[in-house]
Amino acid sequence: MSLRKAVFGMRCFWKPEALFGSLKGVVRTRVGYAGGSKDNPTYHSLGDHTEVVMVEYDPSKISYDRLLEVFWSSHDHGKKRKSQYASKIFYISEDQEKKAMESKKANSVTGIERLETFTDAEDYHQKYYLRSSDLMEEFEELSPEELKDSELAAKANGFEAGYISREEFERYKKRLN
Repeated sequence: MSLRKAVFGMRCFWKPEALFGSLKGVVRTRVGYAGGSKDNPTYHSLGDHTEVVMVEYDPSKISYDRLLEVFWSSHDHGKKRKSQYASKIFYISEDQEKKAMESKKANSVTGIERLETFTDAEDYHQKYYLRSSDLMEEFEELSPEELKDSELAAKANGFEAGYISREEFERYKKRLN
């Protein structure tokens, strides 16, 4: 399986991580910071970076075009916000740049720029909805890096945020265990 990556800024990164993580074909999600000039940004020292979600997906199961549709339909992209909460698409390839430009909505203030660097957000931001639930007990033995890389944790986070049903989560659980 050859995975691809996509990176989106959609205001706060918690909901987008859960939303994208719940989609069929998305294998991993992680939240972080992109687009700025500060070395080693952190949540409390962000500089001009944007909160983003990095999505790793299987293009044989979900297309970049579909991820763009989810991006556009899932946040307010018509209002200018400070860089931390900006609406942005960070492209990784020329094909992504072309598709992002073609998909840009009228009256959108969304920025489209090449991904130069991505810095993981602090561990307590990763899988926020899962971390805030009793279901986290099932993932206690995972290291922070393993939690970020876990497909099941991405689906559990989507479940806890209300994007997938209990039945759908249980099907993922059976398939991934």
